[in-house]
Amino acid sequence: MTANGPLVLCAGVDRIYGQGSAATVALLPTDCQVGRGDRIALVGPSGSGKSTLLHLMAGLDTPTHGQLSWPAIGGRDELQPGRVAVIFQGPSLLAPLTVRENVALPLVLDGMRDADARTLAVDALELLGLGELADKLPEEISGGQAQRVAVARALSGKPVLILADEPTGQLDRANGSIVIDVLLDAADHAGAALVVATHDPTVADRFPTRWQMHSGQLTGPAASPAKTTPAKESSWSR
Repeated sequence: MTANGPLVLCAGVDRIYGQGSAATVALLPTDCQVGRGDRIALVGPSGSGKSTLLHLMAGLDTPTHGQLSWPAIGGRDELQPGRVAVIFQGPSLLAPLTVRENVALPLVLDGMRDADARTLAVDALELLGLGELADKLPEEISGGQAQRVAVARALSGKPVLILADEPTGQLDRANGSIVIDVLLDAADHAGAALVVATHDPTVADRFPTRWQMHSGQLTGPAASPAKTTPAKESSWSR
């Protein structure tokens, strides 16, 4: 782990599903990195590879070739649930659990005492102005509120890298704008880097850096920071 290094570094990383004539190339060889404090919009149409790249950066998937590492964080086993937070298009809240319990769950699963996890969950909800929802069930809150709860859940572990995959995709324009406000404010509060995948230009315009994806190819400012290595089976820096 290098304290001053990038949070995530992709060098010649690609992702191919299947083999032979049935193979699907979801991501072409890609070089990019995310540093502390970055605010990046990953732009492209549905199916362009945005989700694949985010899932690789989060350690949720394994590259087919290339080198993927988290120099300022550590190994893949140190990413979740705290250091790297992932926010999906839908809030994915568990229906039987209250809002507070949903936010606390990743911390409990990581070994934190239940009482401590609930305290941090309430703190995260208060940060997003959702404290009054703590005892409600997911079915009792709106879609916009549920997505903000998902943000609170992601932030409860005090991440250094936040990856959001189409977080406004199921919301109307007003609620989508609120969620982006919350993400930007929360990243500032946590001192975290933020990467948001989106096909919405109004969302992308909120970010100082824009990466473009098309047919699995990453272009623009992200295309050259990392040194590409010859194609080989994926390796993980630990």
